[in-house]
Amino acid sequence: MKIEDLKDKKIAIIGLGMEGLDILSYLKKNGLQASVFDSKTQEELGENFTKAESLGANFILGENYLSNLSNFNVIFRSPGVKILLPEIAEAEKRGVLVTSSANLFFSSCRGKIIGVTGTKGKGTTSTLIFNILKNSFNNAFIGGNVGLPMLSFLDEVKENDFVVLELSSFQLQDLKTSPHIAVVLNITSEHLDYHATRDEYIRAKQSIVCWQKKEDFTIINGDYYEPIKFSRLTPAKKYFFSRFRKLEEGAFINGENIVIKIGDAEKIICRRQDLILRGEHNLENVCAASLAAFLAGAKTESITEEVKKFKGLEHRLEFVDERNGIKYYNDSFATTPEASIAAIRSFTEPIILIVGGSKKGSDFSELGKEIFSSSVKTLILIGDTAAEIKKASEEASFKGKIIEGCKNMEEIFKNTEDSAKPGDIILLSPACASFGMFKNYKDRGNQFKSQVL
Repeated sequence: MKIEDLKDKKIAIIGLGMEGLDILSYLKKNGLQASVFDSKTQEELGENFTKAESLGANFILGENYLSNLSNFNVIFRSPGVKILLPEIAEAEKRGVLVTSSANLFFSSCRGKIIGVTGTKGKGTTSTLIFNILKNSFNNAFIGGNVGLPMLSFLDEVKENDFVVLELSSFQLQDLKTSPHIAVVLNITSEHLDYHATRDEYIRAKQSIVCWQKKEDFTIINGDYYEPIKFSRLTPAKKYFFSRFRKLEEGAFINGENIVIKIGDAEKIICRRQDLILRGEHNLENVCAASLAAFLAGAKTESITEEVKKFKGLEHRLEFVDERNGIKYYNDSFATTPEASIAAIRSFTEPIILIVGGSKKGSDFSELGKEIFSSSVKTLILIGDTAAEIKKASEEASFKGKIIEGCKNMEEIFKNTEDSAKPGDIILLSPACASFGMFKNYKDRGNQFKSQVL
């Protein structure tokens, strides 16, 4: 489906977030109008309503907002809107085309798309690929969940340009085209408050490879079972990356070196100690990004230069400051137990860990074991999951100090400083979403940083 296919169609957009506005703006640019459906009221939508109104949108808002979807020809579903909602399913059954901005982008993009998915590390990997391609080719784009909304730059993309897209399960769920280079990082459990089951979540991710062609490339984390299964779903040329073993082809860690090997050619990108990025898990992201950029034609010198100077992303194990011999790290983007486990493993120094948040069906038993076996000396438990994380940690025999009941970041921070000594790490790595005490993970991380700086 391309933009010209939408002429004379009645178009609905469900969800007026960033992506909903992006769709509306692109349609307006091409002389098309749409109706916006959202469960929020005009007051709740605030600035987004004002922007949409200026773009000529009609509105169906509030309770029962999905009651007349079958009156439309095309529905654009925003990523946060469940595809299996009964009203959407009924409209589709009646012949309404249900699609997304990702489908429109993929069908219309003139350049070559590099798509990155996984449970964690997507943003870091996507951004590093983009930085390398910009260094090597000058003209590259980045969008999806990082960078700009993808339709906002669609018309600027030329035939030989590369576009790097970070793709979530929400965006991949109904995608009907796969990227030229698909990067599959590790896949665990997440968004079980959105997806009915873990299997449904994984199936949603599979669109990144299942529409590929023989001339495409798939880059897969070879250290874990779930991503390896994706290799069976694509006819593309497959390469793996690993931080645990040397590979016949792909990207891997060989002693202290990060290496790419394609055929008989083996290239050392840099040494591990050359990286500014902290965390063993980030070696996987560096391997994946280096390999993707190499297959896209980037120069080895560009890969090395960008990898060595890459500091990572804000709120992703971000070094904030050092005060009185105490180092502060903001890992607010860690919204799963697996992400926080990776953060904890990045340090050997004593850790005061700020952890907890809103519930989304996660199992904290492995996190509890990691807390016990690691250098964590103090737990500051926050949010709705505090009791679950406390139970998991105590069942794993954690005997360190546990602090509960903090109501805001100021209280949290006071307790961390009361417990900290020179040489300690104060680590915000919540293992949970942020809703409740904070607006979102950015607000949580920014509040933490404002206490430090």
